[in-house]
Amino acid sequence: MQRRTLLQLAPVALLVPGTAIPQVVDINDAINKAGRQRMLSQRLAKSYMALGQKVQADSAEKVLSVSMALFDRQLVELKAFAPALDIRATYAQLEAKWADYKAALIGASPSKNAAEGVLGLAGQVLQLANQGTVQLEGVSGKPLGKLVNIAGRQRMLSQRMAAFYLSASWGVQATPSAAEMAKAREEFLKAHEVLKSAPEATAAIKAELTLAETQFAFFEVALKTLQPGAPNAQNQANVFTTSERILQVMDNVTGLYSKLA
Repeated sequence: MQRRTLLQLAPVALLVPGTAIPQVVDINDAINKAGRQRMLSQRLAKSYMALGQKVQADSAEKVLSVSMALFDRQLVELKAFAPALDIRATYAQLEAKWADYKAALIGASPSKNAAEGVLGLAGQVLQLANQGTVQLEGVSGKPLGKLVNIAGRQRMLSQRMAAFYLSASWGVQATPSAAEMAKAREEFLKAHEVLKSAPEATAAIKAELTLAETQFAFFEVALKTLQPGAPNAQNQANVFTTSERILQVMDNVTGLYSKLA
């Protein structure tokens, strides 16, 4: 109960950049951080959609700021760590596309007219961030690297579902957004079963995954309230906050997998 209360009280305390010198510790840490960039691409889109509709405005503003700073910091780390020419090329492309995305996010106040463009850029940043993650997993060449990638992708899917819920309810690409939300949900549930059944899953990891199931139950209830083009402030707020809770849990899971020897 105490753990659940903490999640409810501090949904945006996750992933606050520190002041330490950026550094990737090892290949699993690199996969973890590369995968987190995927998540941030969608978390930023979610925050933009929320701000545009004045949903959880204070929290959304904080999430936007923290997520941008973390993306910047991890991009520096991953560029410095990149162990091969093709990976360095990917991060050079990501840096350029990130500049475009960042300009769209902060160049003007969030608006419905600009939201479709933001979604497009979020998708392009996601594609390059995923490319880098897969390339780093290939360097690892071990089952554990794949599990870090899968667990990390769950973070992204939690934010993608919320971003598309908020865009669909706003009437921004309503039908395709609702379809993408449903697709992300199915992918999340399938990957969760992979993580649960993995031989590498420790007792601590299984405990976190059980907590993730509890949080996802709340999240799913919120997602089912979607009415494309007919926003409801309370339902939108529920989606925003529950997506933050499940993100926290899945970030813990990814971190536990990345630290396994």
